[in-house]
Amino acid sequence: MVERAHAINEVLAETYPYAHPELDFEDPFQLLVATVLSAQTTDLRVNQTTPALFAKYPAPEDMAAAVPEELEELIRPTGFFRAKARSLLGLSAALRDDFGGEVPATVDALVKLPGVGRKTAFVVLGNAFGVPGITVDTHFGRLARRWKWTASEDPVKVESDVAEIFEPGEWTMLSHRVIFHGRRICHSRRPACGACPVAPLCPSYGEGETDPEKATKLLKYEKAGMPGQRLKPPADFPGPPAPPLGG
Repeated sequence: MVERAHAINEVLAETYPYAHPELDFEDPFQLLVATVLSAQTTDLRVNQTTPALFAKYPAPEDMAAAVPEELEELIRPTGFFRAKARSLLGLSAALRDDFGGEVPATVDALVKLPGVGRKTAFVVLGNAFGVPGITVDTHFGRLARRWKWTASEDPVKVESDVAEIFEPGEWTMLSHRVIFHGRRICHSRRPACGACPVAPLCPSYGEGETDPEKATKLLKYEKAGMPGQRLKPPADFPGPPAPPLGG
């Protein structure tokens, strides 16, 4: 299983050499806020929402002082906006009061912030600070189970099981590759098995559409010639940028 897991990672690295976090951000605070907003919505919707948000509240001190109703209105497109606004106000105040306005660079400190769990913490650590971490979102968990890296539904156990297979230096990029693959090819309901580069190694091959022509029609984002989720994608991303809100 371990040998197959490493072979799958090699295929993913070849398939997605441009894998990256799909949230637009310019600093750790922006990434933290964007990741909190990404719960129960798409990264695209977050990326379409955050330009106006960060223009008005560029730093923790600014967001901590926000009028709740005004903050709620700005983040309304991401859904669950009242609960998310409470989290943003709380974590911004904590950053201002307890961390000198800076985002901390440890898991223990991050998960004490309102609205921040292990998944969010590892997104921030891996992409803003270069600290290795495994990001177990719904896509990562689903694919880890399909590939028999774990049998658990518990994100913490999934993280632990996968950490035993791969070296820490692989964790952050592995997370990006697996999430990319889950969003583009290995979907929850109809995985595109017939168009999947991992198919020869996949113990769950056949759960989805195996006909290559039909499977190709299930591909998403740049694999289907469409924009990705970032309005400002990295230079090596092979697809066009996503449109702004209302675009």
